[in-house]
Amino acid sequence: MSIKRFQPGKRMSQAVVHGNTVYLAGQVAKDYHGTIEKQTAEVLEVIDALLAEAGTSKSKVLSCQVILNNIADFAAMNTVYDAWIDPANPPTRACIEARLAHPALKVEIIAIAALD
Repeated sequence: MSIKRFQPGKRMSQAVVHGNTVYLAGQVAKDYHGTIEKQTAEVLEVIDALLAEAGTSKSKVLSCQVILNNIADFAAMNTVYDAWIDPANPPTRACIEARLAHPALKVEIIAIAALD
């Protein structure tokens, strides 16, 4: 079975397709100083773009892992996330609090999706 890598870099690829599954690396906002809502929206836009590049869409997302640097942002993050997900096809999801790679980052999201 072949493996296809998207946007490979020194340490990681932003997405990897193996079989009928696409695995996305953890995505963070480029604007480290935005609100939790702004950072979440930016991350989800990047996820949409990566899914499209791999040949799929958010309706095929199987699982999301949301990492918040402050669990107090849970409700605010959910206002953006809930508007993004396909309500007919919600993925499984976990949400945890952890220190992120930069102190100004508020959210990181990892996703796994099926190919169309």
